[in-house]
Amino acid sequence: MKRFFIGAVAVGLLAMALVVTTTPVTAASAIVEQAKSECIVGEQADGYLGFVPGANASSALRREVRDINQQRKSAYANLARKNGVSVEVTAALTAEKLIRQARSGHCVRNQNGNWVEV
Repeated sequence: MKRFFIGAVAVGLLAMALVVTTTPVTAASAIVEQAKSECIVGEQADGYLGFVPGANASSALRREVRDINQQRKSAYANLARKNGVSVEVTAALTAEKLIRQARSGHCVRNQNGNWVEV
């Protein structure tokens, strides 16, 4: 029981450290910020930007989102290596923070895969 408790505390501390050290890995451009405010693009529970179904996204916006997601993937890989966890764990912890920080009127995709407006 004691060993389990110590392990759980270690995992909790690691998660807190990751959340504290993981900030938005790239500043969104004006085109992405505008798309977020129009619920065309939103943060997803996997740590990446995604397109809200049915929304009309320009090719310039699609390129920008692809570039941001590639930068995020690289940053997540670096953080994961540094903290000894998987890229998916790092991305998910960052996603929680990004979703909590989403502005009112923005859309986010939750862990259930549903797009919701915050």
